[in-house]
Amino acid sequence: MTKIRFYGEGLAGFTRKKALPGRLIVLEGTDGVGRSTQIALLREWVESKGYAVQSTGLKRSALAGRGIKDAMRGHTLGNLTTNLYYATDMVDRLEKIILPALRAGFVVLTDRYIYSIVARALVRGVDPVWIRDVFGFALVPDAVFYLHADLPHLIPRVLNARGFDFWESGMDHLSNRDYYEAFVEYQSRLLAQFEALVEEYDFIRIDATQSIREVFQCLTLEIDQVLSRMKPISPEEAERELSEARAESQIGRAAK
Repeated sequence: MTKIRFYGEGLAGFTRKKALPGRLIVLEGTDGVGRSTQIALLREWVESKGYAVQSTGLKRSALAGRGIKDAMRGHTLGNLTTNLYYATDMVDRLEKIILPALRAGFVVLTDRYIYSIVARALVRGVDPVWIRDVFGFALVPDAVFYLHADLPHLIPRVLNARGFDFWESGMDHLSNRDYYEAFVEYQSRLLAQFEALVEEYDFIRIDATQSIREVFQCLTLEIDQVLSRMKPISPEEAERELSEARAESQIGRAAK
């Protein structure tokens, strides 16, 4: 069982006295470090060990995910709106996806969590106390793996994948630079923020400059320890438990 802990005041309806049978595992890092690839590999590996898996990530909530993506295409979002939008996405997924899955005994794999949002906000000059308070509802994960790669490794990966992105190049506040210069400056600042967060949030650092197989092996060695006291669950039992957890969550929201 995992004790429920939050980074701040927590989420309404949950107390620190409750525990959850599932595990929450986060993969963090900048663009180009291979998070999505590793999430896919880990899902298959965790399922092969007899555990039910739920995966999620930023901008995937039914409530706010599409809205964030549409708004970002316009390149007009301000800092306040952006962070409150992400907070809406996060709390919606926490309430409707993550917590029900943890209640049902699932391993939840999430591609980024609040840390990327906090790091991006700090790079853009957002008040550090305010941004941490905003995400005080977030559940403390069982493990956070920080996939790290330096700029000389990131640049060719990003270029080969899809090129420089407006937001991941920081063009919203570095618009006087070309995309390459902005990307280098923004990602350098972002990496520095992640380094500061490593100790604050107890990240487990993984060298993402290694091969996909080597990164995967590092992750599985660590995650084996996270799952060591967790009971496997059959697909049928997992779905039944998840349905009950979702129903309980809906009742809780209706009672608020």
